[in-house]
Amino acid sequence: MKQVRIGLIGSGFMGKSHAVAFRNVPLVFAPSAEPVLELLADLDEAAARKAAGALGFRRSTGDWRALVEDPDVDVVDITTPNFLHKEMALAAIEAGKHVYCEKPLALTTADARAMTEAAEAAGIKTLVGFNYLKNPATGLVKRIVGEGTLGDIVHFRGTFNQDALADPMQPFSWRFRRDLAGSGALGDLASHTINLAQYLIGEIEEVCAQTQTRIARRPVIESGTGYQAKAAAGAEMREVENEDQVQALLRFANGAAGTIESSRIASGRKLGLTYEVTGTKGAISFTQERMNEVKLYRADDPAAEQGFRTILIGPDHPPYGDFHPIAGIGLGYNDQKIIEAYELIEGIAADRPLYPDFRAGLETCRVIDAVLRSADQRRWIAVADI
Repeated sequence: MKQVRIGLIGSGFMGKSHAVAFRNVPLVFAPSAEPVLELLADLDEAAARKAAGALGFRRSTGDWRALVEDPDVDVVDITTPNFLHKEMALAAIEAGKHVYCEKPLALTTADARAMTEAAEAAGIKTLVGFNYLKNPATGLVKRIVGEGTLGDIVHFRGTFNQDALADPMQPFSWRFRRDLAGSGALGDLASHTINLAQYLIGEIEEVCAQTQTRIARRPVIESGTGYQAKAAAGAEMREVENEDQVQALLRFANGAAGTIESSRIASGRKLGLTYEVTGTKGAISFTQERMNEVKLYRADDPAAEQGFRTILIGPDHPPYGDFHPIAGIGLGYNDQKIIEAYELIEGIAADRPLYPDFRAGLETCRVIDAVLRSADQRRWIAVADI
């Protein structure tokens, strides 16, 4: 059997999720090639060796450039903080490697455009980690919208609200630095919502937005990393450089209107990614906290029976059936990543198109930058001007 050899850069939460996904692809699907966990790169040799052992990689290195140049690596998988995406991706493309990169694709539209143009010129495969697109529920919504069941689409409403950073004592990290993360809730969370809107509805032409930073200062880390980091009482405080919340109005090229909102300090919301698509003949809605359900309304139902009905995702909604033979058992977050990893393997081994590729990631970055410009200038911004 052919092999696709994976070189993973970064072994944090998302790196672990990618490794788990690749290991499970052959257990769930019948891929055209076997994904092989070949090489893992991390901050230094010791950290890389430890992570490689835990995640099942054959080899490790403390130098990501060595991974990119390694002849036994076919795919460079980037799960590092945002500011590293461009340099790593461009190096991988120059080395002729396929690239799988977590979202957002880059800090700026200019960086995303450079990455996209380089990848397209090189003819390599690319994939951006907008994993919520891979939920079979979203595939169902895409089909229902595309078949015209809802009529002409008039409105999209999307959210991504979390309380993971609602505690003012959650320590300062790279996520709060504009030079390392870019935007805050917008790039980290709302990028998913924007990408979903583009996937389900189409091109976003104009935006009008506002942002807020409600927790202006955070303590310096004493111990731990990521969301598990801790600060000591009386710790030095640092200024937060990007937004905690964002709200935006949208105008789509097909005439539909829309809204998106996102917050990283939304008390009580754990994974509040939601969307609702409204048309002239019906509506459909989804929330990731109940990721195995969609709610569908049809305006032509008898008056006495009208209302939103719940559809449980099951084998009739591919690729759910590859996981479970009956509806209602349900998929989880990592299953979305397994689907994503499977599509990457098929894209490379069977030369199939991949979505969202770098071009799609670039289009999302353009909307992100339009939202930031709109919030700064307090006016409508055309995405075409970005």
